[in-house]
Amino acid sequence: MTTNKAIRRPLSLRDRGAAAALGMAVVLAPLPASAKDQGAQDQGGEVELDTLKIEDRTADVNPNAEPGAPYKARTSGDERLTRPIAELPQTMAVLTKKQIDDSGYTDLVRILDAQPGITVGTGENGNAFGDRYIIRGQEARSDVFVDGLRDPGMTTRESFAVDQVEISKGPNSTFAGRGTAGGAVNLITKHATTDYDFTTADIGIGTDRYIRATLDTNLVVSDQLAVRANLLYGYTNIPDRKPADRKREGLAVSATYAPVDTFDLTLDYYGLRAYDNADLGDYLSGDATTGDRKPVRTPAYAQAQDFQKSDVDTVTARLDWRISDHVKLTNRARYGTSFNGYVVTGARGATTGAANPGGAYPTITFSTHQGWQDVDYFANQANLHIEGAAPGGRNDLILGVEYTDHRVLNGVYAIANTGAFNCVTGAAAALNNYCGIGGDGRPVANLNTLLARQITRSRWDQDWHMKTVSAYLMDTIDVTPDLTLFGGVRYDHFSFDLDLQDNSLAVTRYAYDGSFWNGHLGVTYKLGERGMVYASAATSADVNCGESDVGTNAGYGGCLILNGTLGGGRPERSVNLELGTKLNLFDEKLLLTAALFQTTKHDVFEASGGGYTPTGTGNTGKNRVRGIELGVSGNITRFWSMQAGLTLMDAEILESASNPANVGKTLSNFADFQASLLSRFQATDRLALGFAIKHKSKRYGGQPDTAPGYITLAGGGFVYSQPVPAYTVGDVFAEYRVSRNIDLRLNVNNLTDETYYLAGYRSGTFLYRGDARQVVATVGFRF
Repeated sequence: MTTNKAIRRPLSLRDRGAAAALGMAVVLAPLPASAKDQGAQDQGGEVELDTLKIEDRTADVNPNAEPGAPYKARTSGDERLTRPIAELPQTMAVLTKKQIDDSGYTDLVRILDAQPGITVGTGENGNAFGDRYIIRGQEARSDVFVDGLRDPGMTTRESFAVDQVEISKGPNSTFAGRGTAGGAVNLITKHATTDYDFTTADIGIGTDRYIRATLDTNLVVSDQLAVRANLLYGYTNIPDRKPADRKREGLAVSATYAPVDTFDLTLDYYGLRAYDNADLGDYLSGDATTGDRKPVRTPAYAQAQDFQKSDVDTVTARLDWRISDHVKLTNRARYGTSFNGYVVTGARGATTGAANPGGAYPTITFSTHQGWQDVDYFANQANLHIEGAAPGGRNDLILGVEYTDHRVLNGVYAIANTGAFNCVTGAAAALNNYCGIGGDGRPVANLNTLLARQITRSRWDQDWHMKTVSAYLMDTIDVTPDLTLFGGVRYDHFSFDLDLQDNSLAVTRYAYDGSFWNGHLGVTYKLGERGMVYASAATSADVNCGESDVGTNAGYGGCLILNGTLGGGRPERSVNLELGTKLNLFDEKLLLTAALFQTTKHDVFEASGGGYTPTGTGNTGKNRVRGIELGVSGNITRFWSMQAGLTLMDAEILESASNPANVGKTLSNFADFQASLLSRFQATDRLALGFAIKHKSKRYGGQPDTAPGYITLAGGGFVYSQPVPAYTVGDVFAEYRVSRNIDLRLNVNNLTDETYYLAGYRSGTFLYRGDARQVVATVGFRF
């Protein structure tokens, strides 16, 4: 048995309480233990489950984990949440590293699509900069955070350097600032630890030329210094859509210096290179006037020159200083840059013209979607934590300030299609178009090189810039041993400017500044030792021009001119009311949650026409989402772990001056019912088996914060014209522990090879496909 050195743990990890001290007992969580078995575990070195003994130096070092429960997190990685997740008066879903590994998903967009209450969307005009999320019916593409700091820009996000993913549901502006009308996503990254040396490596191969290799190694240089590195290489063809593919290369390095027990400094670097040949999928066809619209399956038509690229580089400095037994200062500073660019192809149905050499027949023609984006940002967040006594126990007071400076330069590509036309469409008399389906109903021979694109980076067209200074106060008070109050207020002041450059290189400038307040209030009451009920209220605010990628496309979060100025309107406001209960059972290894909620968003900016101009009626919209959310995470028995969730929601447009007929209709890209389940059963000491199921109900394409496209019927009533079909998809996995240092895992995602769709564009001209079946085998090494 290996004996670990008694080394100081970084303050940022030590202060997470018992979870940090017990985290080594998780042992990568391959063998979940029941409540009655937890006390028998030897936390000092060796964990014994039946006859299998494993060295604790291979353990999961996530300080927020619940020991012995691989699918349950005990605490949030955001230290401003001072109580365990089971005691917070809000809905928060936390995806642990073990759960992410078992799912077989690696990109954040696929991880989140499996979660109830979240849908993914397409960008305007096929915007493919990166991930776009919708939480409880509200846009969240700019509400992604890394270790509590906003991660601006629409980049591709990967999980190789992530310890856990936290999804906060409901308005969240006290913590996050502008936006977060439906919630926020916070990625908690891996940091160096001075506990012990370890190395883990995973190599996966699979169908569709899949290969993925990761390395996670931690080196204790001394009792004061540790360095941790994570490396990634991954490649796969998109299942059944070759030549569309995905490639990932990543490096994350973290160094922690702790000269004394009360102080540590951590410096992190994160770099990702993502290069895809993206696939925009299928399209809708049928009679829109009756709502009889169904997807049409297309051959894989991505062009050889197409690409979707993200280059991300960030440097983060973290300071944790325990000033006294009751006062701690933390500071997080980050500077980052990213380049995001894409040229992708879409397909739509067409019929060749009368003059076509092969006659008239159904085919597909192509559209081009493109853009580039340079992101440059700085953020600094400082928090003073003051711990004190309260009548019922603790009082945790936090005083914080934050400064952010985000700049996003958007531009376009010059594209020349040099391939020879191969068909006639419309009334033309000569070849004038590219057709992907021939007269025999089969894809043309040179489908993936048909357009022969020549691509050159061209001028910038939008220069978006926002600075924000924020101050906030949060307090958590135990009024009695059973009654706890949570509260907070935040003030944000911002200054904004936007330069637009047209084809003649003339520049138009827009600028304004403003400020807003937000707050939250919650109360919890314990029901015995393991349960509690809660009530909470929270607000959020979003400002005019809040989205960085759409310029003056006011219908998509771009700038809206009111009363002749950008500052002529008020921030959009959201209020969330929630009643819930949480049960922390089986020696805190299983968490059950239930919540009733209502989110009302008012003063919604409404654009005119199609939403592509800076004109509109202003703060004249209002919508509401009501629902229930249920959750399960943790160990049901010693051998059975589960993470599951269900949301049943109803969305309604309450007010609309821009289009009064929208009142009473649902929100775009909104799923009334969603459910997911990931289950893992430890069949023997060495063998674990598991499966996952996810379901989303039908959604309808459209622009944000308003109704989907619809057709008013001649006899009365209406039908939504851009349906995205409901789907149910199942996955399975198995894990086998060969020895103390080697394990094998097999994932089969989309077991029944369903054709399903993640999102649809407002016109139905493309539907993003979910991945077809893929089989991956992974061997893991732990030292």
